[in-house]
Parts: sequence; C-alpha cells; structure tokens
Amino acid sequence: MQEPLKIGKDLSLIDLYDLSLEKRTGSYVLHEEELTIIETSASPSIPHLIKGLEALKIDLNRVKYIIVTHIHLDHAGGAGLFLKECPNAHVIVHPKGLRHLENPAKLIQGAKAVYVSKFETLFDPILPIPNDRLMVMEDNDTLTIGPERTLTFIDTPGHAKHHFSIHDSKTNGVFVGDTVGVYYPHLDFDLYLPSTSPNQFDPDAMLESANKIMSFHPESIYFGHYGKSDQPSDVMNQLKYWLSLFVETTKAYVEKINERSDEENSVLLAEKLLLLVRNELDKKGVPHNHAIYEYIFLDLQVCALGLLDFNRKVAGKTS
Repeated sequence: MQEPLKIGKDLSLIDLYDLSLEKRTGSYVLHEEELTIIETSASPSIPHLIKGLEALKIDLNRVKYIIVTHIHLDHAGGAGLFLKECPNAHVIVHPKGLRHLENPAKLIQGAKAVYVSKFETLFDPILPIPNDRLMVMEDNDTLTIGPERTLTFIDTPGHAKHHFSIHDSKTNGVFVGDTVGVYYPHLDFDLYLPSTSPNQFDPDAMLESANKIMSFHPESIYFGHYGKSDQPSDVMNQLKYWLSLFVETTKAYVEKINERSDEENSVLLAEKLLLLVRNELDKKGVPHNHAIYEYIFLDLQVCALGLLDFNRKVAGKTS
C-alpha cells in the first residue's frame, strides 16, 4: 500500500486502488476540526481508505463529512459501507443524487446490466444511506469546516447532471471529480483527457462547467482520477482540445457506421480514440507497451459509450 500523500495545506491524498490499479482513484482528506473526506470510490476500495486513515492516525469517530462529487459508483458506491464505520458523519451529495444514495436500487440494476458477472467483484455491496445521514448542497452553498477553511459547492454538469465541484478556500484548489477529465500522473509530462461516460454527457455543459471552475481562479485542480495538478490553465486547454477531437471523431465515425451492435461500435470508436491519444504520446516518446495504455483504454471504452449516446440524442433532436 502506498502511504497517503500530503499534497497541500492540511490536505492528504489516499490511493484507493480502484480496479486494483495504483493511482487510479483517490480520496482526499481535509484535516480540520470537522474532518472531511472527499470521494470514497466503490466498496472494494473502502479497506484501502480505512488503512490510509489509520496511517494518518485518524480515528473514524472524528470523520464529520463524507462528500461525493457525483453518484457514479467509482466515486460514491462505497459511501454507504464507509458510513457504517463513521458513526458521527454525514454524506454530502448533489441534490439530483440524493434519492439514489437513499435508495440505490436503480444504481445496482444499471451496474448489473452493464457489468453482469463482474458486478460483485467491482462494486458489491452498495448500501443505502439513511435520509437523516444525508445532506444536500446547492450551487454556491458553503460549508465552513475549520477556522481557515470554507468549501464552496459549484453545480458542474457535463459529465453528469448530479455533479458538483468544490472550491477549497485554504488551498485555493477545486475538487473536480470527473468534470474536467482524468489526469494520468504515471507519465513524466501532464496528460488530461475528458471523461465522457454515459448517459448524461454533454460537451457544451462540460465546457460551461470548466469556465465556472476557472472563475474561482484556482491554483490547483484535484481530480477524482487521479491527484493534483498545479496547472489549471493547461488542464482547461487540454480539455477543450481533446473534447473537440473526441466529438468530431465520433461524428465522422457515425456517418460511416454499418449495421453493428452497440458493443461493437463502442469498441471500434474506442480504438479510434486510442489511436488519437497514441499519436500524441508517440511524439513524447512513450513506448506502446507502457502501462499507461491499460488505464487509458479502460477510460476510452467508457468514453466511447457516452460519445455515441450523446450523438444519438443530438441526431434525435434534429431528425
């Protein structure tokens, strides 16, 4: 297990080993009077979160707030299980995600339909959270958790409608979940790719949310996947570049589409997106057998599903 990293003033990052991969998904610990955790990942990651807190000498009774940026299972699936270990905590969620944490039946049904036999290994158990242990934060709501630390919640759709980001006054950073993409810290240069997973992906909303985040003039961006970037302008420039390229590539692919299953189309589109990224990494001298490609192709397979879903919705509106 990797030791928790100190990445800012009274701020630590715990590697949650999502999908058993290092530096895939992280949990942020805000060391304040009202101790706060941001993101839990799925339930199989909870033992890693607890070990990380033990390494930081944090008693679980001290945890006051557990914040999930959105309700996708790789961010919030383990919240119910973790809450059982934190008797004095409340879970904070976007208003559009509240009912799904209180009654996760639809989340479970959807995950089982997609992952079938892999569901138990990847996500089980997904526990309901009692209503009296849930809190909602609306756009621009604030929460003071320490004498020098106020969190401001920002409604940031684009990746999902049930997504908020959180500005941290103490570090002037923003916890962005998946709003502005995925950061790959495994390379010796910075690579950020958009996260376009189904079924609420909207590129225009994503860019509007990125602008809202930048209106806070942050010095740091804290990604759900994975870690801290001190180059917010570069994050946003790469988001715009890759998002445009992904959307245009999808349009071109769909125009030439033959009678194939959705699964076949998503795999073929993911391979096209991978080629675009590989061409860029080739320029940086990254070998084709680099472990980074396992991470990238995992993400691009999900991105392809969301891009195709969005393209269908656009076509439906214009037909």
